[in-house]
Amino acid sequence: MLTRVRRKIYEFVEKANGCDIEYSIDSYKKDLQLIHDKRAALKSLSNSEITSQSHSLKNKVSTGVALDSILHDAFALVYEAASRILNQNAYDEQIISGLVMFRGRVAEMQTGEGKTLAALFPAYLHALVGKGVHVLTFNDYLVRRDAAWMGPVYKLLGLTTGFIQEEMGSAERKKAYAADITYVTAKESGFDYLRDSLCMVQQDIVHRPFNAAIIDEADSILIDEARIPLVIAGPSGDDALESVEMAFDIHEYACKMKREEDFAFDAYERNIHLTSSGIKKIEDHFKCENLYDNSSSKLLSGILSALHAEHLLKRDREYIVRNGIVELVDELTGRVAERRRWPDALQAAVETKEGIRQQLQSRILNTITLQHLIRLYPKLCGMTGTALSAAKEFKEFYILGVTIIPTHKPCTRMDMSDCLYKTVAEKNEAIISEIVKVHSTGRPVLVGTRSVRESALLSERLLSEKISCNVLNAANDENEAEIIAAAGKRGAVTVSTNMAGRGTDIKLESAVNGGLFVIGCNRHESERIDNQLRGRSGRQGDPGTSKFFISLEDDLFVRYRLHELFPKTFNAGNMNFDDPIIRDEINRVQRIIEGQNLEIKITLFKYSVLLEKQRKVYMQKRNENLLAGNMITVHSLDLSWSHYLAEISEVRESIHLQRFSGIDPLAEFHRLAISYFDEAIDEALNRSDDDIKEIEHSLKRPSSTWTYLVNDNPFADMLRMKAGGTGMNAGSGLYWPLLVVYWVLGKRGKTKQ
Repeated sequence: MLTRVRRKIYEFVEKANGCDIEYSIDSYKKDLQLIHDKRAALKSLSNSEITSQSHSLKNKVSTGVALDSILHDAFALVYEAASRILNQNAYDEQIISGLVMFRGRVAEMQTGEGKTLAALFPAYLHALVGKGVHVLTFNDYLVRRDAAWMGPVYKLLGLTTGFIQEEMGSAERKKAYAADITYVTAKESGFDYLRDSLCMVQQDIVHRPFNAAIIDEADSILIDEARIPLVIAGPSGDDALESVEMAFDIHEYACKMKREEDFAFDAYERNIHLTSSGIKKIEDHFKCENLYDNSSSKLLSGILSALHAEHLLKRDREYIVRNGIVELVDELTGRVAERRRWPDALQAAVETKEGIRQQLQSRILNTITLQHLIRLYPKLCGMTGTALSAAKEFKEFYILGVTIIPTHKPCTRMDMSDCLYKTVAEKNEAIISEIVKVHSTGRPVLVGTRSVRESALLSERLLSEKISCNVLNAANDENEAEIIAAAGKRGAVTVSTNMAGRGTDIKLESAVNGGLFVIGCNRHESERIDNQLRGRSGRQGDPGTSKFFISLEDDLFVRYRLHELFPKTFNAGNMNFDDPIIRDEINRVQRIIEGQNLEIKITLFKYSVLLEKQRKVYMQKRNENLLAGNMITVHSLDLSWSHYLAEISEVRESIHLQRFSGIDPLAEFHRLAISYFDEAIDEALNRSDDDIKEIEHSLKRPSSTWTYLVNDNPFADMLRMKAGGTGMNAGSGLYWPLLVVYWVLGKRGKTKQ
């Protein structure tokens, strides 16, 4: 009784803090029983009769019958069809997860609990409307797998299935999106949305109007990658040869600049600041009168980007070089971030540093964040193994509640206390010792690292101990599914970056000796990321163990000075500490960091809402003119929109510096955005015939366009920036220094009223 009261109090407090969490599934049990009853009557039917029943439900929906009124019949049909095709009966927990998702919530289902099967239920019911359902998942491999796996079930139910792969052409994509259920990554859906926005013929548009989306690995897509903008770009028209030569000259000079004398780091060593002496030397060397004049903006951004690339971006940590191409590594997953790149100046600096051919400069044609893309779907739900700690964000940005689904079998995994060491070297020796000890018993071991370099060094060290291991990191991520699938074999040792095969189960070859042993080599800024790694072990009641090894030299401790929070008498050593004060301090700091990150996201969201409304206005006007055949006007709108995106992006990167003048940055940003946008649309719609002919003559629409991702977090710098300094933050947006843009704008004296 006391436990129930405490839970109610806890739920009340969470709700007051903006969360919507269901810890009990009792309210779904009546529906569950009715589904079981309906399913019993279907067992005697033939397959063709099952299909006929499904067609009957679809006909009812077409006459206006509400989906809620046929819920039990629909779920019963899915239950029976899945049993026949997959030779497995859905667990009650999977059916309840389906109910939770149909109600527009996020179901927290632990690893190995069958999320793919659970998604069948809401996907089928939403698909009966005939407007399409997108199952948005994590990567192309899971898209192919799940579509092939679940496709026959949908076929028995009389529905069609499609899937999207990166290499597909527009005709294949259009056919896939026309299916009742389409499996696709969120990024591919977004890129197709952006490509559609550039189509000059209505028939070339591949998407149908968005209807319903079921998000697999919802925390990753909706939280971790939410603020990353998808961008479609075309040639900028800049002189590519001149840009390459300039980048080489700047990089050569930047490498000769001296720390402390010409530039300095801040206390966290996350930003670089030019000194007065450094500024004077740059101006003398490049014969520049004023480094902060508008005419010198490329030189200034080039210098700072070169310093940033040389001193703060490390190969095999933030990026890898593969097949002569710089590929960015996602900090949270350890995966290569496909088609992601930095802004042009920093991208060029890194490519120059590595001595490889630079990519072409680009002009943004359209862009949208995953967060706003997902919000375009009228019906939304999701599933993930770690939703609880992200509940506030789900509610804040997507109006999604979270329901905790109990495991089908009790979780028996042992989560051991962290082992804390003074140095990374001591920690690594302890990790090797632990692996050797566990490996000798035949237990499989999965080791989670933070970087490609860390995983490579650890694997080399294991080889010196005569222990062979499989390595999964951004350098060989194409073998991810195969490596993870084998991680549960007897005696297997797998060293992986944070990707750890999300979406792929690690099945134990043998449950003897305690099951899979998971070792974490670092704690992360978010406890949710730590829990994702822990969750690789102990699936479906299997035994397992998780244990984290950390040191005072780890990035989390250094960046946030956690060692200063420990008692003065604390002496970390080769011991498994179990001091609740220290453990609580680490957890508290993680919560503080998560809170700060949420505040940043909320701030960014406030800035982006207006732009999304403007995008809808632009797209509406574009579609109206496209349908009317006014191609002269469509070109004009596209040109004005592209110019507006560049202009407002420049404003956004510097707007919060208006605080120094006592002006509310958000209000000023909205004022400028409205003014600039209205001017751009008016200009597009009121160009003279001669102007339009000139645009048609001069505007060469790219024969091919490319898409890339950049990290959009210009405000994070302000948390650590020194007043009056100029710098770039290695852990945030990697945009041009905000103060530089501010000064450049100030020098230009450009205003619009």
